[in-house]
Amino acid sequence: MNMTGSLNVIGYGIAAIGPAIATGMIFAAYISGVARQPESRSVLQPIAFLGFAMAEALALFGLVLAFVL
Repeated sequence: MNMTGSLNVIGYGIAAIGPAIATGMIFAAYISGVARQPESRSVLQPIAFLGFAMAEALALFGLVLAFVL
């Protein structure tokens, strides 16, 4: 069996599962927090977006490393 291509792209595909799960957990916690206390929306929203940005930055960093290596 002859395989051609680059295994780092497969590694990135597997590594992208982590930020996807993190994004889901971040917004699930945000929705749960706002559902419990709607007046806390203005406090929780920036924290949720900051967590989302950090999780996606991790995914983009992995993408860059997949192409560099």
